Amino acid sequence: MTQDSIKSLLPEFIKSLEKLGRSPATILAYKSDLEQLVEFLTKKNIATPDKIKSEDLDSFRDTLLSQKYTPKSVSRKLNAVKTFFRWMVEENYLTTDLSKNVSHPKVEATQPRFLTPLEYRALRDATRSDLRISAMVELILQTGLRISEVANIKSSDITDSTLKVEGYATQPERTIPLNKPAKDAIDRYLTERPTIFSEYMFISKTGKPLAVRNIRASIDRFIQKAELPKYSVNDLRTTFIVENVKNGVDLMLISQVSGHKRLSTTERYLELANIKEVGKKPTLIEL
Repeated sequence: MTQDSIKSLLPEFIKSLEKLGRSPATILAYKSDLEQLVEFLTKKNIATPDKIKSEDLDSFRDTLLSQKYTPKSVSRKLNAVKTFFRWMVEENYLTTDLSKNVSHPKVEATQPRFLTPLEYRALRDATRSDLRISAMVELILQTGLRISEVANIKSSDITDSTLKVEGYATQPERTIPLNKPAKDAIDRYLTERPTIFSEYMFISKTGKPLAVRNIRASIDRFIQKAELPKYSVNDLRTTFIVENVKNGVDLMLISQVSGHKRLSTTERYLELANIKEVGKKPTLIEL
């Protein structure tokens, strides 16, 4: 059995994700989650895969929960751990997948939430001091992008009237309308975007693409600043869908722009929007 340390195997695992074509945002998230695992195991004096027990992974999960991570966040981190352990078995660093029987925390199903026009205008006002955050918020409100898709936008994906969302995982590539409020917000951000070369639109001061967790945390801070504590970043995407449903936009168009695999997924928002008749308007609204 190999004596390679878990810490030394992590870069090899990350390279395998890159070869599989996983999105940069996913790779950054997995790297961060697994670095937490490595740090946790190191504190327990566990350095190599053969020293890990399934109880250690249970303890990692429970420690995260005790640190106030939400069950959903912990479940996501466990997905990274389980993928890492499957890879170690496939590469013969382990003979048994110790993560297989580690259970996910129970995630309570909650009704999707959406902001009222007064609330998302308050959020806009709160983000005016940060053009990068303002642009990301506007993009989600006007196009319904997922946070991972925002993180993965490249400058070359944007034209004056369209935005290309590259394919990833099981999501095919799609091109969606980019309206004036969204384009204007991007143009304002470009006036202060770091001049360091990067193909990615949203970057740090050093030119690195922003990780999903950083985007989420940053927008959440402005949601709190706008005094909208019951909402999260994901509710901005829901707001885009609900507002377009309420305004009679064709469900097929909303479904395509949102990246829903099935029209039935979009149809679920009819009840949330309190709409009984399906609209047929051929263009999206501006929020």
